[in-house]
Amino acid sequence: MMKQFWNERYAEKEFAYGKEPNQFLKDNLHKLPKGKILFVAEGEGRNAVFAAQNGYEVVAFDYSESAKSKALTLSKEQNVQLDYLVSDVMDVPFESESFDAIVFIFVHFPAVFRKQAHQKLVSLLKPKGKILFEAFEKNQPQFTSGGPKELAMLFSEEDVKVEFPSIFFDFLKTAIIDLAEGPYHQGKGAVIRFIGTKHEKNK
Repeated sequence: MMKQFWNERYAEKEFAYGKEPNQFLKDNLHKLPKGKILFVAEGEGRNAVFAAQNGYEVVAFDYSESAKSKALTLSKEQNVQLDYLVSDVMDVPFESESFDAIVFIFVHFPAVFRKQAHQKLVSLLKPKGKILFEAFEKNQPQFTSGGPKELAMLFSEEDVKVEFPSIFFDFLKTAIIDLAEGPYHQGKGAVIRFIGTKHEKNK
């Protein structure tokens, strides 16, 4: 059901969240180590394309076929390479500890397997690798700028700490921001943002 929803949204002619990168990513990409970076549930590719333009080796996945098609169109337009896989999160075939950084921009997995999904993804990160994360916070339903309607799919800072136990937070904060990302993210929104570092094995 959700897969059909996203395939239909991404099949629209217009880019659902625009072609410009997410502002939080744009402001903080330089804090991620140069190397191989994984974009989770990347949709139409705006953030992955931005990272590729800035010299990162980019891998992205999403379970929507029409998302991949839009992302490849955008990467061609911008003349960069994207390695883009269509896959469910629990089935991604990547090796553990194979990425220098992982980016989550408005990734809201169903609550029933969200914690397992996050822990699987963290296992793909090298020790001392970085995570950059922005997602809608529990107060988002009072705003009209998008995001899941189901409260359990939104985040509190406590949820983040529980679901990313092997991450040391460089910072973790809640903010009210102005969104201007394509037709579906417009107006004020409540978000949680963090940049974190994966603990080394012996800690």
